[in-house]
Amino acid sequence: MADHNDFGKIAEDLAVDFLVKNQYKILARNFRYLKAEVDIIAETENQIVIVEVKARHTDVFIEPQEAVSKKKIKLLISASNYFIEENNINKEVRFDIVSVLPNQQKTLEIHHIIDAFQSFEI
Repeated sequence: MADHNDFGKIAEDLAVDFLVKNQYKILARNFRYLKAEVDIIAETENQIVIVEVKARHTDVFIEPQEAVSKKKIKLLISASNYFIEENNINKEVRFDIVSVLPNQQKTLEIHHIIDAFQSFEI
């Protein structure tokens, strides 16, 4: 496995730990539907939260959350709709981004962007 894949896995594990510590229930990880993959599907209060994890070794060029393209958003929406229908879920859906970046001390920092985008924005 390439180093970037290892870093991505570490970032997803950190995101899951962060969400669980903040009372989110993890429903699925790496959920795939057609060409889409949702990193984390979680539940909090009365919402389903679709979480895209973005990790970078540096933010010199672009913030991790800026790397979520319109195409990626469309794929996330498609996969999340499928998950919701297949599991007969009747709850509000929210789309979040969790970014993981090293800080100046070289430790990984988590930033949770709640309601990062809306499905109707596409």
